Amino acid sequence: MSEKPQASGESTLTVVLALLVNLAIAIMKAVAGVLTGSAAILSEAAHSVADTFTEALLLTALRRSDRPADRRHPFGYGKERYFWSLLAAVSIFASGAMFAFYEGFRTVFGEPEEQTRPLVGYIVLGLAFALESVSWTQAFRQVRSESAAHGRGFWDFLRVSDDPTVKTVFLEDSAALIGLLLAFAGLGLHQLTGSSLWDGLASLAIGVLLASVAYVLARTNRGLLIGRQADPVMVKAIWRRLGEVPEVDAVVDVLTMLIGTDRVLLCARLDFDDALTAHQLEDACVRISAELRAEFTDLDEIFLEPVPRTDPELRRRVLERYGDLS
Repeated sequence: MSEKPQASGESTLTVVLALLVNLAIAIMKAVAGVLTGSAAILSEAAHSVADTFTEALLLTALRRSDRPADRRHPFGYGKERYFWSLLAAVSIFASGAMFAFYEGFRTVFGEPEEQTRPLVGYIVLGLAFALESVSWTQAFRQVRSESAAHGRGFWDFLRVSDDPTVKTVFLEDSAALIGLLLAFAGLGLHQLTGSSLWDGLASLAIGVLLASVAYVLARTNRGLLIGRQADPVMVKAIWRRLGEVPEVDAVVDVLTMLIGTDRVLLCARLDFDDALTAHQLEDACVRISAELRAEFTDLDEIFLEPVPRTDPELRRRVLERYGDLS
């Protein structure tokens, strides 16, 4: 359990670093965009502004989701992290992608524009790339260390992770680096050909990039808010562990739901030995819960429900959810 505050602290460091970097970059890009007249650089400035708002939302997510459970929210506030991360995804699309599309269409279909002071644009894009690399490296290190701790590959962990803050920072920083390359290409091709079309196309490409990242993040947080099952590897391990308990004749059903980062709600329906007395059954439930918490530290709330495995209604519901497991 001691690893959770450490992971939360590293997530905060990752988000704060990204916020400071994006704020500095947004100012530089905005100045460069005005001086060069580049639609792609202006789109990148909007991209960085959106990222700055995103980090502020993620910091809110980290702070509010760590509040302890109370009477109004007996399962805690862990899902607040998913809500604020969903707003961060909307921010990326509304502030970044839409402005990039506007600049792109305006440049492609509007009057040709002259390029001014392209050297300023190259310098700013180079500095922005160096600064973004610092933030990206921190996010990459955290994802790599957490994936190793969970025994998963890098991309597999990123896909199933229940911490949307780290995933958001990593994806938006990756998109920022790609966006800078697109802006650099648009600026260079505009200078080489004398046509602002390339600048507009680069801006449109940045818009598509941001819209794609926003969609991936929104889909991830939607699933977490609805109530996603815990890591299937963990669920199978819990199922096996319960099957080894001497008082349990059969594991009828195992229900899990993520109620926050590294926080899982478990409901297990078990067919206990009919020879157990009520007192023995109570003692067994207390012992099983303690053993599960010790072995699976992500378990936050545990409910053990004694049920007969032959109940037709219960069997029907299990079959509808999982299919025939026999």
